[in-house]
Amino acid sequence: MPFVNWLKRHFVVIAGLLTLGYLLLPNVIVTVFSFNKPKGRFNYEWQQFSTDAWKDPCGVSDLCGSLSISLQIAVWATLGATALGTAIAFALVRYRFRARGAVNSLIFLPMAMPEVVMAASLLTLFLNLGAQLGFWTILIAHIMFCMSFVVVAVKARVMSMDPRLEQAAQDLYAGPFQTFVRVTLPIAAPGIAAGALLAFALSFDDFIITNFTAGSTVTFPMFVWGSAQRGTPVQINVIGTAMFLVAVLFVLTSMVIGNRRKKQKA
Repeated sequence: MPFVNWLKRHFVVIAGLLTLGYLLLPNVIVTVFSFNKPKGRFNYEWQQFSTDAWKDPCGVSDLCGSLSISLQIAVWATLGATALGTAIAFALVRYRFRARGAVNSLIFLPMAMPEVVMAASLLTLFLNLGAQLGFWTILIAHIMFCMSFVVVAVKARVMSMDPRLEQAAQDLYAGPFQTFVRVTLPIAAPGIAAGALLAFALSFDDFIITNFTAGSTVTFPMFVWGSAQRGTPVQINVIGTAMFLVAVLFVLTSMVIGNRRKKQKA
């Protein structure tokens, strides 16, 4: 009975840890196989421990080139989607205009629409416009579907903001620009940052829309898909592990900074 009572008290924590472990299991497998030395072309079975792939992560032709293209597209798509999405979110929350309800509904369409349908539609649009498929068409497509996620994240933050803080700044003779920079923007910053991180992850990870609009340009997800047909180099696991570790480090750094700020305020 003591064990049953203990289990009841800690059931939520145990369930959360098991769920987290299940979600992280693929990352663990990718990390483990980044130290593998397969005998054949496919890195699907453990053969021998080796750090050769970590010593030369760009040893596979075009791997780092495709990674560079994906990072460039993700950064520019994040900047574009964050700027446009933030502006749209503020407009939808702060202003009343005709078709506001329709715009609110249309924002969710890229999130609800199947990617293959959106990809085919974008390909048709670009071909009808005579655009050359490549880096710029990928970037335009990524900004378009990432923008909706930014709007949702920023809109939720703006809706929870207390307007009295901005009114207090205006009472203290702060102009519109000063009020926005010193009051509005810092309060909305967590939502903007969340939207930007989500946009970066979605852009870097996207395959379906990118494959339709890429032309001869090869991004990292497309390189991985193409390599899987011929053989999976260990360097792919190395890049994946490195990206995961960078993301974890970023999250931990943000948590540390947030905790320090809370302690300073307390």
